Amino acid sequence: MTDVNVELDLSRYQDVMKIQRVLHTAKTIAIVGLSSNQLRASNFVGYYLKRHGYRVIPVNPRETEILGETCYPSLRDIPEPVDVVDVFRAPSAVPEIAADAVAIGADTLWCQLGVVNLEGARIAEEGGLTVIMDRCVKFEHARYVGRMHWLGFNTHRITSVRSGLQ
Repeated sequence: MTDVNVELDLSRYQDVMKIQRVLHTAKTIAIVGLSSNQLRASNFVGYYLKRHGYRVIPVNPRETEILGETCYPSLRDIPEPVDVVDVFRAPSAVPEIAADAVAIGADTLWCQLGVVNLEGARIAEEGGLTVIMDRCVKFEHARYVGRMHWLGFNTHRITSVRSGLQ
């Protein structure tokens, strides 16, 4: 764990070319900490990714199904290959998740906004994984695939009418 008062240079984990490569090559994304609560960011990100053609695999030991997909208690229980492990957990959980990501042969460890753990990044990198840290996969997908919209998705409608945005 890192001292919150120390300013970290995370630029090596936020490289635009790496982010674009991951987004364009990944097919299957396991979301660790995916919630069944539709008001949670993890649920919206999972929904968004499914809607944009990714295979989303929920990982949450408290659930059996999320977003219509079988939910697994851990990464090691997933019976199919995973391209990206997306982390919606506390930073202190990242080293164990990184070790599991290496063990299952994932290509990328993606830590969401605010999820920063250098020990976890080291474990993943030493295991051959690309590491993206302190970035939202949904925001980055929207930015580079052209689906950015104020409401979080592209409505295919151009309007200045504000009555629907209350």
